[in-house]
Amino acid sequence: MASKDDTQAKAPQETRNVVQFLRSSKSGMKIRVGALNGKRVDYFKGKSAVKALLSPAYAKVKNAPKVTTEAEAEALLQLSIQYAFYLRVDRGAPTGSSTSPRHVTLVPQQQFAQDAYFVWLYEGSQWTTYAGGLLMVALMLAAVMFPLWPPVLRLGVWYLSIAMLGLLGAFFGLAIIRLIFYIVTVVVASPGIWIFPQLFADVGVIESFIPFWEWDIPKKKSGKKKKAKAPAGANPEEQLANNGGAFIEEFNDETPEQSRPGSRSARVEEVPDVDS
Repeated sequence: MASKDDTQAKAPQETRNVVQFLRSSKSGMKIRVGALNGKRVDYFKGKSAVKALLSPAYAKVKNAPKVTTEAEAEALLQLSIQYAFYLRVDRGAPTGSSTSPRHVTLVPQQQFAQDAYFVWLYEGSQWTTYAGGLLMVALMLAAVMFPLWPPVLRLGVWYLSIAMLGLLGAFFGLAIIRLIFYIVTVVVASPGIWIFPQLFADVGVIESFIPFWEWDIPKKKSGKKKKAKAPAGANPEEQLANNGGAFIEEFNDETPEQSRPGSRSARVEEVPDVDS
């Protein structure tokens, strides 16, 4: 019986290009984690694969079949199943808690459907994994063989480490100085002044030092919208309609006993509904 790798090797290049697109992050497919025969695997829903083939990102893939409808996408995905890049599975109960990966089992009928789930048997391009492994081995060998380095290289590494420690110390020193300056200005010139207010903001390196200083003014919160007042000169009926059954009448209180001339007060009067 042919192995999975042998079956995948028989796939035409166009089909391989489609599968590589679906397996990459460019497809935007939602990948789930499950457990197949005690091994952690990735699986996806058929609907997300159809959506990926109809996306503009797939239209940019070279040497791949054109897809314009859901029927064409389903036919292309069914063709990929024949080469064992992914297989249909049934999703079962979680392996542990409710957030744990679910058990998945292969089904005999390998027919594509948008509401079905499919487990990935194709790992995709592994060159990044191999390159990362070789880089880690090279760094470990370089660290172990540090005493055998030429004196010039060892001196350069020493200068580089001192420079990195100096930058780190300068950053912490600047943070302490700006905090002390802020506390002093809060007492002397409230509300206080921050030096490099964007230092810890989620911005670029250059933007972290712009502006040089800024007042510590709290941001104003947007308050609730006030109800619209009735226009001046409106008659009681219009005020009644605008205020929902009551209106406010303002008048000048010219009582001689009042110490403040021209003081104003308000009186609320209930007006019966005109329709009643």
